[in-house]
Parts: sequence; structure tokens; C-alpha cells
Amino acid sequence: MMITQKPIENQHPLLHPLYIRGLEIKNRLFVAPMAGVTDNPFRRLCKSFGAGHAVSEMIIADTALYARKKSLYRANFDGEIAPISAQIAGAEPDKLAEAARFQVANGAQIVDINMGCPAKKVCKKLAGSALLQDADLVKRLLETAVDAVDVPVTLKTRLGFANGQENILQIAKIAEEAGVAAIAIHGRTREDFYTGQARYELIKEVKNNLKIPVIVNGDIDSPKKALDVWRQTGADAVMIGRAAQGRPWLFRDIAHFANTGEMPAPPSVEQLRQIVLSHLEELYRFYGEYSGCRIARKHIAWYTGGLANSNAFREAMYACETTAEQFKAVDLFLKSTA
Repeated sequence: MMITQKPIENQHPLLHPLYIRGLEIKNRLFVAPMAGVTDNPFRRLCKSFGAGHAVSEMIIADTALYARKKSLYRANFDGEIAPISAQIAGAEPDKLAEAARFQVANGAQIVDINMGCPAKKVCKKLAGSALLQDADLVKRLLETAVDAVDVPVTLKTRLGFANGQENILQIAKIAEEAGVAAIAIHGRTREDFYTGQARYELIKEVKNNLKIPVIVNGDIDSPKKALDVWRQTGADAVMIGRAAQGRPWLFRDIAHFANTGEMPAPPSVEQLRQIVLSHLEELYRFYGEYSGCRIARKHIAWYTGGLANSNAFREAMYACETTAEQFKAVDLFLKSTA
């Protein structure tokens, strides 16, 4: 299931290394940060299937939250392939700077600032995409974060806060002037959440106006779409989020299609069984018995969606209360489906 590397001169440009302030990222296929999804096991799994880079789940820039169990999991980079990127979010420059220093001390080689999250609980604190309403605050936050650490600082954001108020060109220029090393842009506003279709025209304009790398994100759900969006925007890299849920091999598929023009065959049910069971073992090891069993449920649901009799299987699987019971149920179901 791994990518077979070709000599670089024969590889598609998306598979060439990308350099962010001297840090080499092995290719231009990125995993988008997703709260509750892109944990340590998932990031390592996507990288094993050829993703060049994966950004951690968002951690709120509040020292009172650092010691919480959930935050400790999110800040765990054990066994990850470098460079390690930690995402933080906040609306107070001093706290954001402190969070950036904390993550660097914790092993982060890149600090990513979240100004794209549309969640109400984040925007309510004027963090995430709510910040796009205040360009002056964006400037102070980014300048303070960049000055606080000696590693590259990157930015993840959206087209703007509301439709008709898309200010990404202004925000991107502020970011570049503040010393941000790269910017990833989701092709929606905060108002859109995840509805409708991502728009890429403004991302192309940003790319044409900046010197730092620009990463395009939003609705990239297939190898063909990845290449189409890359060509359309001229972006330096593509970032895949929700489409990788239950399909971590999507990065391998994009690489294969980019190099050959042919779509690879999907994993057989037996190959899927091996991928899922391996992922479950990693989740159980990482989170322990209680949390591991519960966190695994959504991944199992994503993996098995569309398989015959999967609805009845998932209903039964959700009732499993131990990792051993859950693992056995998944194993038996996938064996019976093969």
C-alpha cells in the first residue's frame, strides 16, 4: 500500500519536496488539521500512505488547558515523521506566543496558527475564523507568534468571515509581512461552514501575490480533484481533510494518479481489514482501554461506510464496551464481507 518512489525527475511536481523556511517536506500532499481526527495515530497512518505533511489537532492557547488529558494527547508527537507541526489557536497575542513556545519546547518544528476554524465555541472566543473580522488583531497575533519562536510559523485560514466580505488577500499579505512562512487557505468563508462548494479563484489570486508557499484546501476528495485544483490555483501544495476520513490511502492514490494518469484499484476488503485492525491497535495503545474504544468508533464507521450490511454492523459495534470486543467485532465483520 506504500508509494513506490521514482527518481525525482520523473515524479509529478506535487511529489517534489517543499521547503518551508529551510525545512524539507517530502512532498506537497498535506493532511489538514481536524479536531478529534488528526491525532498522533491518524497523522502517522496518513504519512505511511504517502502524505508529506500532517498538522496536529488545534490546541487552544490557554495555559489552564495544557494539562488537560485531551490537550496532552493532542500535543503528543511520539514516533512522528518530521517535520512536526503543532496547531494553536487564540485571540490574545501574549497567550498565543506562550502557546507557541510551549509547542516548540514540546518538539514542534513548525507552529501553525488557526484562523480558519468555524466552530461556534471557538468563534465565540473570537478565535479561529472569527479573527478575520479584525485585521489589526490578526497582524498583532501573527507578529507576536513569529517573534516568540525560532521555528517557522504557518497560518491556516479561510476566504473571510462572511460571504461578500472575503478579505483573504488582505489577510494573506498581512501574514507574509508578519513573517509567516506559509499559508493554507480553505476555499470557504466562516459563514459557509462546510456547505456548498469550495471556491478557489481567490486562492489563485493569493498565490499570484505572495512569495511564501500557498496551500489550497477544501473539497479535495479524489486524485483527479487534487490535480485539477492544483492546476487551477497554482498552489504549492494541496491539503486534504474530510476526504481522508476512512480513506487514509487517498494520498497514495493521488501520488499514483499524478505519476501515471491511472486510478489505482481501491483496497480489497482483506487489505481494508488489515488497515483498520492496525489503526485500531494504534488507537488502543495511544489512548488506553476506555478512550481508545470510544474514539475508534467514528473511524470504524468511516472505514465501513458503503459496505454490505454495514449499518447493522455499526449499530452492534457501537454497543461494544471493551477494545477486545470491538476489535473482534470488526475483524469478524470484515472477514465475512471479504
